[in-house]
Amino acid sequence: MPLRSSVRGPIFFLLPTCLLAWSMLHAASDLRADEKKTSSKDPRPNIVLIMADDVGYSDLGCYGGEIKTPNLDRLAMGGVRFQQFYNTARCCPTRAALLTGLYAHQAGIGHMVDSAKVSDSYSGNLSKRAVTIAEVLKSSGYGTYMAGKWHVTPMIKPQSDSDKYNWPLQRGFDRFYGTIHGAGSFYDPNTLTRDNELISPFADSEYQPDLFYYTDAINDHSVKFINEHQTKSPDQPFFLYMAHTAAHWPMHAKESDIAKYKGKYDHGYDPIRSARLEKMKELGLLDSRWQVSKQVGDWSKVENQEWESQCMEVYAAMLDCMDQGIGRVIEALKKNGQYDNTLILYLQDNGGCAEGMGRGGPNKPRKEGPSLPTLAKEYLQPDMIPKQTRDGFPVRQGKGVMPGPADTYIGYGQSWANVSNTPFREYKHWQHEGGISSPLIAHWPKGISDARNGQLEPQPCHLIDLMATCVDVAKGTYPTEFDSHIIQPMEGVSLAPAFEGKSIHRTKPIFWEHEGNRAIRDGNWKLVSKHPGNWELYDIDADRAERRRSHWHGILRSACEQCGRNRLPRLLAPTNLEDACRAFAREAPDALRLTLEPNAAAALDSAALGTTALSARSVAILIGPEGGWSEAELQSAASAGFTG
Repeated sequence: MPLRSSVRGPIFFLLPTCLLAWSMLHAASDLRADEKKTSSKDPRPNIVLIMADDVGYSDLGCYGGEIKTPNLDRLAMGGVRFQQFYNTARCCPTRAALLTGLYAHQAGIGHMVDSAKVSDSYSGNLSKRAVTIAEVLKSSGYGTYMAGKWHVTPMIKPQSDSDKYNWPLQRGFDRFYGTIHGAGSFYDPNTLTRDNELISPFADSEYQPDLFYYTDAINDHSVKFINEHQTKSPDQPFFLYMAHTAAHWPMHAKESDIAKYKGKYDHGYDPIRSARLEKMKELGLLDSRWQVSKQVGDWSKVENQEWESQCMEVYAAMLDCMDQGIGRVIEALKKNGQYDNTLILYLQDNGGCAEGMGRGGPNKPRKEGPSLPTLAKEYLQPDMIPKQTRDGFPVRQGKGVMPGPADTYIGYGQSWANVSNTPFREYKHWQHEGGISSPLIAHWPKGISDARNGQLEPQPCHLIDLMATCVDVAKGTYPTEFDSHIIQPMEGVSLAPAFEGKSIHRTKPIFWEHEGNRAIRDGNWKLVSKHPGNWELYDIDADRAERRRSHWHGILRSACEQCGRNRLPRLLAPTNLEDACRAFAREAPDALRLTLEPNAAAALDSAALGTTALSARSVAILIGPEGGWSEAELQSAASAGFTG
C-alpha cells in the first residue's frame, strides 16, 4: 500500500526536511569515504637516503665543523647521530655496498668500475647475484627515485639500450636524474642522464635554471620527484636516493656561496683543526683518552697561502650549497605532509680526499677572452675533465689556479683533507679511521622518540646495514631469487633498534679491503694494514685515532713474521682478538706449527697481494671457526673477495 505521511498540508512543506536529511546522509557518506581513504594510505615510512662525496668526519657542524650546515644540524638535533658508522673508503665500493647490503666484493665491485676484471669480486660491475634497495622496495610497493651519482657500472658510453642493463632504471628505480660516471664538472657534467637517456644540461627542456650547478640540480630534482609522487601516488610510500657529488673534486662552487667563507681559512690548518677538536669534545664525539693524529702540512711553509686558503673556501661552499638544497627537500616533505613519517638517513662515501688532482704543474692564468669555439647546447660533453667550457675557455689546472669557476679543475689537497678527517689518520682509499669513518644522521619523527633527539649512538655500523634497515622499516621481503638469479643473503643488520638506543645484535666482525689496504673490526678490536705494510692492532674504544698500537700488537706481529708477513696462523679456539693474542703468548712456538684449515690453506698460499690482496680471510681463520665463527661465515668472508 502507498506510504502515507502523518504531516498534513501540501507536499512542498516536506522538501526542506527531505533535503536536510539527504544532506546529512550525503555528508555521512563523504565522511565514511574520507575514513576509508585515510585508512587506505600505506602507513610505512618514506625513506630518503642522502650521501655526500669525499667529505671528512668532522666537516659538518653537528660533527665538529665550522662549515654552515644548519639543515643537517637540525636533523641531527631532532634525531640520532651515529658515532661509529663506516663506509668502504672509496666511491664505487661504497655505492655497491650501500645499494645491495653486501660487501662490495660480493656485489662485484671490490675495486673500481673502470678496473680490469680479475674475478667476480673485482668485475667492476654490479652483480646480478645482488639486489638493490630500490629493487626490494619497489617489489614491496614503494615508489623509487634517484638523483645524483650512480657509479656502479662501466657502461658510461652505451652503444645500445642493452648496454644499460646496470643503469638505475634497470636496477629498480622508477625515475632517475644524475650521472652514470663518478666525477666531472659541476657546471657541465659528463654522462648526465634523465631516466634512461643521456642529455645536455643546456638543451634540457625540463630544467633550465639561470645557472646550471650540479648540486642544485640534484636537490631540485629530488624536490621534483617528491612533489610528483605526492600528486600521482599520495597513498604509496617512496624511497629517494640522493647521491651528491659534493665535495668531490673539482672544487667548483658558486660565487655567492664562496663569499660566505672569504678569509675564513687565511690562518691555515692548525686553528681550524684546533677549533674542531674543541667542538668535538663539547659534542661528546672526542674521547679524552685518544691521542689525535698529527696535523699534516706546515702553514708557515706554504708558498701560496691565498691559493691554499681559497681551496678550502670553495670546499666549504660546496657543502654549504648541498645543505641549502637539503633544506629545500625538507620543506617539500613538510609541505606535502610527509615529513613526520619520513626516515632521513645522511652519510658520506669515504673520508676526505688527499689526491693531488690538478695541483701540480705551473699556474695557467685565465685568458682575457675565449680562445676555443663555443659548444652547441646539444653537445654531450664526454670527459671527466672537460677540455673547455661551453663559452670557449680552456679548462685550467696547476699550482695557483684559483678554484671555483667552470674553467678550473683541482682538488683541495692532503693538508685540508687531514683537517676534514680530524681527529683520525689517513684518507680516502685507506682503511684506517680517516678513510672509512662517516657521520650517520637518522631522523624520523614518527619512528624515533623525542627522548632520543640529539643523542649519540656508539654501536659500530656499516654500509651493509642500510639494506637491512630499509627492509625492516618498510616491512619488505629480501628475496632469495630475483630476475632468475640466485641472490646472496644480505650481510648487514637493521639499525632500527639503535634508533631507540637498543642493541642491533651484530654477531659477526666487519670487514674491509680496497687496493690491498684491509681491516677487520671485532667488538672494540681492529686489525688494519696499509698496503704493503704489516697488520696493526688497536683497541678502538681507547684509541680510535689509531696512534697507540695495542700491547698485543708486538706478539701478533712476531707471529705473523714467523708465518709469512701477511699470513696469520690458526689458533686453538680463540674467542676474540685478545684471546687470540693471549694464545700466541701462551702457546708459541707450538701454535705457530699448527696447520691451517685444509680448505683455507690453498687460498692463503695462492693469494696475491697487489690490488686483489689477501687478508680478512686469514684474520677470520685467526678468530675461528672454533672461536665462534661457523664454516658458513668463513665462506661468506671468502666470497666477499677477501682471499684475493
